[in-house]
Amino acid sequence: MTSHTIPHADDFRAGRELSLDHRKLGMWLFLASEVMFFGGLVGTFLHYKATLPTPEAALLDTVLVGLNTFVLITSSLMVVLGLDAIQRGRRRGLITFLGLTALLGAIFLGGQVFEFISLAGHGVTLQSSVFGSSFYTLTGFHGLHVLIGVIWALVTLMKAARGTYTAQEHAGVEAFGLYWHFVDVVWIVLFTIIYLI
Repeated sequence: MTSHTIPHADDFRAGRELSLDHRKLGMWLFLASEVMFFGGLVGTFLHYKATLPTPEAALLDTVLVGLNTFVLITSSLMVVLGLDAIQRGRRRGLITFLGLTALLGAIFLGGQVFEFISLAGHGVTLQSSVFGSSFYTLTGFHGLHVLIGVIWALVTLMKAARGTYTAQEHAGVEAFGLYWHFVDVVWIVLFTIIYLI
């Protein structure tokens, strides 16, 4: 095709002119907006942590949340293995690893709920203090993103079971993977600034 030739529709469908799938591009743009959203929440939390130190932070269970963090990181490995499986044409492998991803995500959420209940038992609530409101807002929004990811994993699993994805066509799995890895990276940042610093 010369520079003076108008691209034919078949060229676009075959991917000869567009190198990035529109679903992946859309996901990258969405994640960029999410970076700004979480950046604002993290900045607010750090501001309050620096200017209004509180003894409530000592109630956080770093060991329990560390184990919960390991669960979430392991779920990201399951997504990688699932994508690798479908790229090799192994649909059953994709289904298995998506199921494990959803299960580990649900376990993470269960751990987060346990932590919230434990903190509430010590009087740390959304309304109890600036620390409580900023902590629950930050971790709660992340938990909501994990919940959305678990639902998305199950929807992707059902599509995989119906044979939607193949070794040649699996952009939907890649889009889900980008979202899930983003959620995991955000949690690593949150775990560091809330529990370790």
